[in-house]
Amino acid sequence: MPLVQLAEVEVDLIRKPVRRLRLTVYAPDGRVRVTAPLRMPVALIAEFVTARQTWIRKHQARFAALERPTPLAYASGETHFYQGRGYQLQVHEGAGRPRVALREAEGLLDLYVATGSTPTQRAQVLTAWYRAQLKAQLPALVAQWEPVVGVQARAWAVKQMKTRWGTCNIQAKRIWLNLELIKRPLACLEYVVVHELVHLHERLHNARFWGLMDQFMPTWRQHKAELNRVLLGSAAGADAD
Repeated sequence: MPLVQLAEVEVDLIRKPVRRLRLTVYAPDGRVRVTAPLRMPVALIAEFVTARQTWIRKHQARFAALERPTPLAYASGETHFYQGRGYQLQVHEGAGRPRVALREAEGLLDLYVATGSTPTQRAQVLTAWYRAQLKAQLPALVAQWEPVVGVQARAWAVKQMKTRWGTCNIQAKRIWLNLELIKRPLACLEYVVVHELVHLHERLHNARFWGLMDQFMPTWRQHKAELNRVLLGSAAGADAD
């Protein structure tokens, strides 16, 4: 991919049969990509980048400050998060059924696995526990917030997502929540629940959408900011108009 210096910014310049320029800053390294029409003069592209230098620097700084996932070996002594709190993992090998037990008072997360289990197998046990915890909490949250927002989803589901905390199929009224939410504070999970429910009123992230968020959950900005500090996947990025 060609690297070009434009307006004191090093960018990946991609030429495509498109009508307009598109500028994207990617996490976590802050690299900049510009997609431009095939015959557009470089001078015009440079002018476009120059006008957005402040925006570029802002997002590069934000991505640099993101909380990055720590590589995990699923060994005793590691810190694993549950509902915003870090717990020390204690791995117990034996012949019993694989399971997880939370000792909240002691700040410990006990992981019971087969003798000789691999990190992948241990991760599967812990992930299944996380999923069960999130699914168990959903009914109460849904019952709490659907009457407040004034809409009702037909179905709720949990899945691992790399770039989104939640997503909504508006036509089917089906909402998916990211499994990673179980590791964040409960208020963040509530924020995503409300956010996706509001999409059943308004599809776009426009003034009406954010006005409804203000109405139903006035504290949504702080919960959104909390989630924005976390890097979900390497494909995350921000686009400039």
